[in-house]
Amino acid sequence: MDSKSENELQETTEKLMRDLRAVVQDGEELLRAGAHELSEKGMAARERLAAALDSAKETGRKLQERTVAGARATDRVIREHPYQSIGIAFGIGLLIGVLVNRK
Repeated sequence: MDSKSENELQETTEKLMRDLRAVVQDGEELLRAGAHELSEKGMAARERLAAALDSAKETGRKLQERTVAGARATDRVIREHPYQSIGIAFGIGLLIGVLVNRK
C-alpha cells in the first residue's frame, strides 16, 4: 500500500514536471519565433517572459527536489515505525469513515 502511494506521488510529480517542461519549452519557442518582430513594449514583455520562464524552471527543480526528499523521509519513518504507521492510518481511516457516515 505504501509503494502504491509512493508510486502515485512519483507519477504525479513526473506529470507535473513534464507539463512544466512543456510550458517552458513553448515559452522559449515563442520567444525565439517573435524575437525579430517586437517593438519596445514587445521587447519588455519578452524580457518578463524570459524571467518568468527562468523562475518556472527553478521552481520546478526545487519542487522535484522537495518531493523526492519528502517521499524518502516518509518511507524512512514508515519503515522505522511500521506498527505506529498502521495504527495512525487505521485511526485516520476510522475518523474519516465516521465523518462521512454522519447524518
